[in-house]
Amino acid sequence: MRTTSVGVIRIATRGPGDVSGLMKMIDAGAIDPNEILAVLGKTEGNGGVNDFTREYAVTALCAALAPRLGLTPHEVEQRIAFVMSGGTEGVLSPHITVFTREEIGRPLAGISGRRLSIGMAQTRDFLPEELGRSAQINETAKAVKAAMADAGIADPADVHFVQIKCPLLTSERVEAAAARGNKTATISAYSSMAYSRGASALGVAVALGEVTSDIRDEDVLRRYDLFSKVASTSSGIELMHNVVIVLGNSDISASEFVIGHAVMNDAIDAPAVVSALQSVGLGIAPRAEAGRELVNIFAKAEASPDGSVRGFRHTMLEDTDISSTRHARAAVGGLIAGLAGTGVVYVSGGAEHQGPAGGGPIAVIAKLSS
Repeated sequence: MRTTSVGVIRIATRGPGDVSGLMKMIDAGAIDPNEILAVLGKTEGNGGVNDFTREYAVTALCAALAPRLGLTPHEVEQRIAFVMSGGTEGVLSPHITVFTREEIGRPLAGISGRRLSIGMAQTRDFLPEELGRSAQINETAKAVKAAMADAGIADPADVHFVQIKCPLLTSERVEAAAARGNKTATISAYSSMAYSRGASALGVAVALGEVTSDIRDEDVLRRYDLFSKVASTSSGIELMHNVVIVLGNSDISASEFVIGHAVMNDAIDAPAVVSALQSVGLGIAPRAEAGRELVNIFAKAEASPDGSVRGFRHTMLEDTDISSTRHARAAVGGLIAGLAGTGVVYVSGGAEHQGPAGGGPIAVIAKLSS
């Protein structure tokens, strides 16, 4: 049986093009660029269709890593999964989290229990008219299963977070579909982000057996009783396929890290945040001397579609100055930061079919102290 060692390092950034922290880690030997499998980042853009900080960050990372890997920047982007989430409202702090994986071939002495494992897969490219519909759901489900196999995870219960980067529609893509005589799920680029995120999340739910009914095109963004408890999806303009990253615990891993999760029922669900911390042996505002060190928290945030939180009206969906996703990221980010003792956490907006309506999954990675 193969054995892998997964590493996780969180690095603060001074801007979307700042790669200095990563380069210092590589120069110091703390990160082997050949072992980098995925990079998840938070950038200080608006998180919308025109948030070019995401593309800027990926471009900067690929350019910096290319000479270290002996590849072109384009080849780096094909080799490593880059998922940049725009929007660091409130106390959220821009940063990247680098995931590495090394095949070590044999079990290590002293390692017991399931440890953090990571797997990756991609779907085929989608046609614009397939976004937000059953084709995207079904292809995503296949990719999730492939990523689980890559991570050495057989039991869906051992999957604690599935991060997906998915496409969105542009006017050109909508026109291309129309030229073939096909209609897209929406003609709005901004709305297409929600459709793509939602369909991708439902693909996770199908793969993990979280939903049993056959999902139809019309269920996307309507049947909010259908959702995944571990899916986190983010839309971007830079691709036309889904990139799937599965994070869970596996017997094949000899990592120093573990991952756990919980599900927030709404934007102020503090007990769920505490439960997620406790799932990896941490408490509120955890410290390293507790035997485990907090590495990062990954969560989704969404304004509840009924316009209320626990019976009281909110105005996030009615604010024409600030997008509801920005409100939600700020609110959930503040809650998590207060309980975690840090604002350097990954909170992504737009949680369609990712946790119950108005809520979302929250995963925690901890390092076992020596």
